[in-house]
Amino acid sequence: MKTIKQVSDLTGISVRMLHYYDKIGLLKPSNFTDAGYRLYDDEALGTLQQILFFKELDIPLKEVKEIMVSTHFDKMQSLENQKKLLIIKRDRVNSLIELINKTLKGANTMSFKEFDMTEYYNVWEEYKKKNMDKVIKTWGSIDKFDEMIEHIKINEAKIAKNSIEAYGSIKKCAEDMKKTLYNETLITIAEKRKEFEKDCLEDNHPILKELYEKLTIDLGKDPSAKEIQQIAKEITDTAKKDYEIFKMDKKGDDYWYYTTKKYLQDPKWIKTVDKDYGRGAAEFIGEVFKIYLKDKRPKLERLYDKLAVDLSKDPTSEEIQQIVQEIADTTKSNKEFYVGDTGLNYKVFLSSLADLYLTNASKNINAADKVYGKGSAKFIGKALKFYAEK
Repeated sequence: MKTIKQVSDLTGISVRMLHYYDKIGLLKPSNFTDAGYRLYDDEALGTLQQILFFKELDIPLKEVKEIMVSTHFDKMQSLENQKKLLIIKRDRVNSLIELINKTLKGANTMSFKEFDMTEYYNVWEEYKKKNMDKVIKTWGSIDKFDEMIEHIKINEAKIAKNSIEAYGSIKKCAEDMKKTLYNETLITIAEKRKEFEKDCLEDNHPILKELYEKLTIDLGKDPSAKEIQQIAKEITDTAKKDYEIFKMDKKGDDYWYYTTKKYLQDPKWIKTVDKDYGRGAAEFIGEVFKIYLKDKRPKLERLYDKLAVDLSKDPTSEEIQQIVQEIADTTKSNKEFYVGDTGLNYKVFLSSLADLYLTNASKNINAADKVYGKGSAKFIGKALKFYAEK
């Protein structure tokens, strides 16, 4: 046990501040001396250490308390996340020091765009404060949400530049972000989707469970076999009948299609499904639905299929550019369906998307090349870039 004075000397936190921590319920003493002085054991010191880590990340004490008393709080996971955030913060400070050094040497590096994101960050912070439960559900924890924000801050100069080009100003970009975060349609969709995903992964729907068992009884069968495709139809019909997410006008079929892709792409789904139905079950199910839903793919997916059907063509040709025009129109239509007109310059948006395909963004390259063939990512990137710069 250590006295409050010893704790103060050890940590640099004033006795007065430790009293305040006690008052607000953030850090209670472990015991008291006969004279009534506060005492702290090793567990309390460990808690104090975590509080100091949160403070170093500029998280307000009120939020620190909410995080630490939450039923979702995991001490060891929190330390891992805090470590990541502190590394990100260190890298950011190092980049600022480098910028100062260049300026001191006379380099023309003066720029205020790195510090012009206040309204954008305010939207995220406001959302976090008002919707802590939703943040935890969506990102997994407050720490992971903050880690996402720190990653944005590291690249804020580039993000600011792209936002100004795409929206005309950071303010308009922030307004679009706010519309998206607080959009009731998107919130409803996310909640209904999670409802189905939970039932599916936890086998809470008896009929679907029975159908999936029937589907995976022999993983050696041909996924295109008539009896297998019939089961896929029964699963699809049942899901659409019993879950609101798949009944929604215009987009219900799209939600079902993208949900079935999880069997081939989502590590959590693959791990859980393989555990329940046998190794390779997720891939088998994914292939079954890939065949069954081939003619029911969302319009945007069909357009990309059409775009990359012949990689020997000139990506700047009128034929290819007409397809890209349809991609741009559909992307705009999808965005406005959910959020409304946000003033986004879709040519700039497609230009940024093109950069992902043309640079070393391996995730996009590997995904495109796997689906459409080697070199398709570069082809798609060139086609989008040419359209965006016309």
